[in-house]
Amino acid sequence: MTKRIGSSRRKTRDYMTQPASARGKFPLHGLTQKFAAGDCVVLSAEPSVHKGLYFRRFHGKTAKVMAKRGRCYEVSVVDGRKEKTLIVNPVHMVRV
Repeated sequence: MTKRIGSSRRKTRDYMTQPASARGKFPLHGLTQKFAAGDCVVLSAEPSVHKGLYFRRFHGKTAKVMAKRGRCYEVSVVDGRKEKTLIVNPVHMVRV
């Protein structure tokens, strides 16, 4: 069996960087967002926050909030034919 090369953030140069004008402190309203069960959100990574970040495959996908877990949220994403549950920090979510 071959050894897996790289980490979960490999091949993310484009979507894990911000333009120069957006660098620095991120807006704090992203951390204080409140979502209710059933809300639809788009997964959009905030590169300066590493905690609660989803796998790169789900970037830009629409998800449904299932429940709150600590400071993060459980969201449901359809990946192909399967429905998957992710635990995502609210900084990485944008309300639809």
